[in-house]
Amino acid sequence: MTGVPPRKPGSPALRLTWVQPEDLLGHELRQAAEDGREASPIAARWRAAGGREAPPRAGASPDPAPTHLRALAEQLLAELAALPSRLAETEPTDLDDIRAACAVTNAGPGGVPPVPGRGGLGEEKPPPPADLLPRLEAAWLGRATGCLLGKPVEKLPLKGIRALARATGNWPLTTWFTAQGVPDALTRTYPWNRRSAATSLAENIDGMPEDDDLNYPLLNLLLLQRYGPAFTTTDVARLWLDELPAARTFTAERIAYRNLLDGIEPPHTARHRNPFREWIGALIRADVHGWTHPGDPAAAAEQAHRDAVLTHTANGVYGAMFAAAAIAEAAGGRSDVHQCLRAGLTVVPADSRLARAVRHGIQLAQGEGDFDRVVDELHATYGTYHWVHVIPNVALLAAALTHADGDFTGSICRAVSGGWDTDSNGATAGSLAGLLAGRPDALPERWTAPLKNRLATSVAGFDGVGFDTLAELTLAQLTQAQPPHAKPTHAEVGHVQVGPVQLTDSPHTQTRVTYREARHP
Repeated sequence: MTGVPPRKPGSPALRLTWVQPEDLLGHELRQAAEDGREASPIAARWRAAGGREAPPRAGASPDPAPTHLRALAEQLLAELAALPSRLAETEPTDLDDIRAACAVTNAGPGGVPPVPGRGGLGEEKPPPPADLLPRLEAAWLGRATGCLLGKPVEKLPLKGIRALARATGNWPLTTWFTAQGVPDALTRTYPWNRRSAATSLAENIDGMPEDDDLNYPLLNLLLLQRYGPAFTTTDVARLWLDELPAARTFTAERIAYRNLLDGIEPPHTARHRNPFREWIGALIRADVHGWTHPGDPAAAAEQAHRDAVLTHTANGVYGAMFAAAAIAEAAGGRSDVHQCLRAGLTVVPADSRLARAVRHGIQLAQGEGDFDRVVDELHATYGTYHWVHVIPNVALLAAALTHADGDFTGSICRAVSGGWDTDSNGATAGSLAGLLAGRPDALPERWTAPLKNRLATSVAGFDGVGFDTLAELTLAQLTQAQPPHAKPTHAEVGHVQVGPVQLTDSPHTQTRVTYREARHP
């Protein structure tokens, strides 16, 4: 037998993305080139056998490889995993090694001084700011807004994003994308994201549609409710298996999920045949860790690390730690955007590619008034990376936040207009800029009104939740004392009372706090 059995005429194909061995091999070869492994002999064997490159944008190649190529891909993935990386020492994944790498100088990583009085190990934790609740609501709204702005142009090349916006007089980007007035020929060349356009263009936004950039913060609320702030990486895995539909995972998260089902234990789930382990997935899960540690970036980064290592290694983990620390600094209410980015850098190894990318993005933005030129330089520097890899995206995120100087609209529009993972970058920029704005009514109404205070999700118990309620539930994780690994059965937080709910979609009975039990007197 030389290939897979042909499908019957007219039968639909199920070509599951992000898991096909022949595609994983192409992505792993690319990862090997990036992390310093000598893989050219393996790449030559793959090409000589007729193997293809990994799809540049899609999650799967259009057709299955012949059986012999799939078997070869499996074999070569194992060989690639055994190759040593020359970056292993400068880009560790273990938390103690990361801490050691961040303490190389008294000045802090990369010559960036640590933020005084915050983030130091052993320091007394700062009290939550009195105005944290409206800040959290603005952060949730900001995250949703930035994500939604980027959804219709996700996967498009930079040239296409600019052309679509210019066609409607929306460049530089200042408001939602629209299809009205865009020539048909242009949308044939640069089609809107087929899954998102129906719910994310200006003319059809009706609340916040589901997106993994919002699902993961919801899951991390459940994580803290169920296991408390001392959760383990294994607890994250348990929660996912209970609450996260497998089809709602992508890239590294999907590989780790499959590894769990194959009986592989964390943190090996992040390494086993996972070429996406330095992509952006862990970073988009980091917000709740920052929101619940206002003014304490070191603690936020440590918590984000425990979450991230389920699915990611090295720079993939640093992206989550950087974002969590920067967001925690913003949540403290005492810092501007530049101090927040500095706080993020203090938890990242100075010699890592991610730290260098952040510094590069900041420096470009500080020295150039035209943000298009900043973006062009970033694409020239990092264009060889996959569009979902964390390094180009975090460089763009840092540049966008720096260039916008804390302005909400400027932050999300710059982050999205720079391309790559548009919805994820917009979401993180919106979260941090929302915290800096300080309250929901400080965000322009053209952004918040279409959301209608409503979030759609497949995370059980949250579909239709309002952002005001999400802020209250997030604040509850700071003010509600729970012993580690305790299941919450009842809690009263401020004026919000929450109680237990039984899960009907889990194999066992559990309790958790959800918005459905919130009662406002």
